[in-house]
Amino acid sequence: MVEAAEQVALPRSFYARPTVEVARDLVGKVIVHQVDGEELAGRIVEVEAYLGRGDEAAHFFGGMTPRTRVIYGPPGYAYVYFVYGMYHCLNFVTEPDGEAGAVLIRALEPVAGVEAMRLRRPKARRLEDLASGPGKLALALGVTLDQYGVDVTNGSLIVRAETNHKDFRIGVSPRIGIKKSADLPLRFFVEGNAYVSRAK
Repeated sequence: MVEAAEQVALPRSFYARPTVEVARDLVGKVIVHQVDGEELAGRIVEVEAYLGRGDEAAHFFGGMTPRTRVIYGPPGYAYVYFVYGMYHCLNFVTEPDGEAGAVLIRALEPVAGVEAMRLRRPKARRLEDLASGPGKLALALGVTLDQYGVDVTNGSLIVRAETNHKDFRIGVSPRIGIKKSADLPLRFFVEGNAYVSRAK
């Protein structure tokens, strides 16, 4: 269990950096979502970076659309989208204001509100399966399109850094489930962690 007193909120300046740097540094941080008076939280164990230039897999590769407008604004905001008619995916906006970039949160290790997460993810038989994928973690945390554009440095959905975290090694690989720009090494994860969506 991670107590609030052991955590420090990430400032906007954390996100106002190159996307790859932010992605790597998000690994090990804790997402906290206040839902219906309860705190749901998970340690980030896997992410993917999506770049503003030369990345054909990025939603914003072709330029700004109504769907991606938040990505071109100030950093430190949530970009949430709906896929396959059933799943939400949570991203954090990076880069300085006006520059596109985002980090997809792929997997979490639940640390608070686990029973509430189980109710939201009744098909998950193991704790390791509660948030081991972008759609799964959004369900577990109660993240929907209502969180599109919210400030993740202050409010009901925030990211914090643990002050007593354990050391870990970060693995790097190509991103999962994409066909364009598929070879770019932009997936970062905690090596040997049972909560990542895939071992490699």
